[in-house]
Parts: sequence; C-alpha cells; structure tokens
Amino acid sequence: MSTHTPITGRPVRVALVGAGNRGLTYAEWIKAHPERAELVAVADPRPAARAAAGAPVEFDDWRPLVENRIADAVVVATQDRFHVEPVLALAEAGYAILAEKPLAPTEEETRRIVEGVERAGVLFAVCHVMRYTPYTDLVKEVVDSGVLGELVSLDHLEPVGWWHYAHSYVRGPWRSEKDSSPMLLAKSCHDLDWITYVMGGRIEQVSSFGGLKHFRPENAPAGSAGRCLDCAVESDCPYSALKLYMPTLREKGAVWPVTHVTEATDEAGLVQALREGPYGVCAYRGDNDVVDHQVLAMQLTDGVTATFQMVAFTEQTHRQTRIFGSHGWLIGDGERVTVQDFRTGESTVHELGASGSNAADGHGGGDAALVDAFVTAVATGDAGAVRSGPATSLGSHLAAFAAERARHTGTVQTVPAQ
Repeated sequence: MSTHTPITGRPVRVALVGAGNRGLTYAEWIKAHPERAELVAVADPRPAARAAAGAPVEFDDWRPLVENRIADAVVVATQDRFHVEPVLALAEAGYAILAEKPLAPTEEETRRIVEGVERAGVLFAVCHVMRYTPYTDLVKEVVDSGVLGELVSLDHLEPVGWWHYAHSYVRGPWRSEKDSSPMLLAKSCHDLDWITYVMGGRIEQVSSFGGLKHFRPENAPAGSAGRCLDCAVESDCPYSALKLYMPTLREKGAVWPVTHVTEATDEAGLVQALREGPYGVCAYRGDNDVVDHQVLAMQLTDGVTATFQMVAFTEQTHRQTRIFGSHGWLIGDGERVTVQDFRTGESTVHELGASGSNAADGHGGGDAALVDAFVTAVATGDAGAVRSGPATSLGSHLAAFAAERARHTGTVQTVPAQ
C-alpha cells in the first residue's frame, strides 16, 4: 500500500532517469503541462540526450538523485537491463516511480523490483501504455457490459511490422537477449498485460512456439554484402537501411527512427552512421538472436482460453483482437470495434477513428494518458489513478517468463500465482 502524501499548491516535480525515446516522450508531456508537473532534472550519461530533455538540472548518473532528493517522482526509462538498481535505490529514497516496461529481463530481478518498491511503500506505476488508450477503454467497456455473455476465448495479434522489426530487433538495442531481454518480454509483455486487463483474469498456463526464422546469415541474398552501403543487391532488399531511413530524413527531417540512428540531421551524417554503426549492417549478417515470430496458447482464470501471435512480417499497425463470448463476439482493429449480438443477430460498429499505433505516434493516446494518470496519482496520493502497479505488472512478466520456458522446452508451463 502506497504511503505517498498528496501534493497541494504546486506542480508535481519530476526527474527523468534515461533520456531515450521513451523517456523524452514522457518528458514532453510534463513540459507541456506546467500547471500540473515540472521537469526538474534529468540523468543520462549522454550529453545530447540530457540536452534534449531540457531540464534545468543535469546529471550523468542517477545516484545524485538519491543523495539529494530534489523531486517528488522519477521516471525510470533506462534500457531494460538497467532498471533494478536505480528503481530500488530511488524507491528507498522515497520517490514515487514510473518505470518503463519490461521491469527487468529475468524473473529474479523482476521479483526484486516488486518486493523492493512494496517494502518501500512508494507509489509505483509501470508503463503498460496499452491500458490507457481510448481504444482499450472501448473494448473493456464492451466486455464489461455483458453483451458478449460469458467470456470463452480471445485471439490477439501483434503485427510488429517488417521495417520496425528490422530497425529495433535486428539492428537496434533489443536485438540480443543477452544485452536486452527475450523478444516476448521486450515487445509483448504489453500484450499479455492487456489480455489480462481486458479479460479480467490472470494467465494460469501457457505453451509457446517460435524462433528466429528469417534474419539469419544463410538467408542473405546472393551477392549481398556486410553493409547496405556496399551491397550490390541493396535496391531489391526490403530491409535495406537506405530504404528504411533516407526517405524519412528527406521527407520528414530528423525524426524517429532516424534519431535512433544518428544525432546528425543531414544526409552526410546519416550515411556516416550507416557506414560505421549497427543500423547499416546487413539485416542477415548481424548479431541478433531474438525471435521474429512467436505464438502462445494460454489458459486464463475460469477456463477462459487465449491465443497470442507476435510476428515481424506485417505492416506496422494496430494490434488486432477477437473476443468470443457465449452470447456475442467482438472484433477490434485499434480504430473500431465491431460487436455481434447473437440474441438479436445485429452487429454494432463503434468507431474511434485513426490513431497512431506505435511509439512515434504516442501509442494511440496511451503515452499521454499514462503520464496524466501518474501525475494525478502523485498529486493526490491516490494509487488507484494508475492502472498497473507492481503486483499487477508482475503477473504479465511471470507469464512471459513461463512462455519462454515453454518455448525452449516444448512443454506446458504453469504461471506462478505471484
């Protein structure tokens, strides 16, 4: 139970630890709402990242925040493998914490975080942004209304996107389990969390299949080279780094994902980064080892079943879901929800309209709503304003770890009940 004291008469003071894409997204919301929150400090070893955050106080490490408490709350948005130490220390120092997902790459470390923040008694929220989107609100409203009858099963797809996968999981920071975490945890603990949130029950058992099928050296096109800039067949390759980044720079300027590739803002700088850095390496000849496709079969509370598929070879778009009930079914595509009522035979379409599905588009409103909820919780002292605290998030992480054990051993795994 959080013992956080409400804040009155001033904005919530927030420090940012880790000024990467996710951290800067949350910082932008804070700076855009000065009447409610104030970004007072940033900690990041990279000078350019600290400058991009635009906080009045800068540190190259998070430890000074422990030694001198200058904020009410901290957003921890470091890479996956660097969450445990700062979260535990900052919680012990009394900060309210918003932590990026996944909490940690192993079950032992995830449990350490959950136990530590609960022991410290601080307000703690996890960045499961999919819980906060208007689309999720609509799906959950339909499910909770009872129009579907007794819930029976769910089928959920995460279409990662061919170019997004090549950027983030073949060439990017999440390409290696050793340096990051399993793909299911890094990309889709979001989805496992969302399934339990919408369906109202925890994942009890899971089996899983999948692997790294395509992005392997033996699948490199004939005549290809180690880097796209040197490749004779680059123009015919869908995963060409030049195709991925140069049109974006020319048409939109230095925006994501180009900003992950280089700090430069011109073509010469981008070419240099592709010549020297990981984003210009052939997609078939890198050091990536995370899966490019994975399927899960799950049993949830009360005998409800669910399937989940994460696959790289799609357009980069919204998740797609079907929910089956005894008296109706639901089809959702991120922008609309169609419900068929078996009792009347009628179909009803609920339209939300277009919304961005990825990180660059704010996750369909989820990013902003998450920070809004967290700041509200800190200001009021009401932990109920956030939708995913430590114990809740632990459940989806435990399901991901169990699914990985199932995938590696060819078994059905029981998900621990905390």
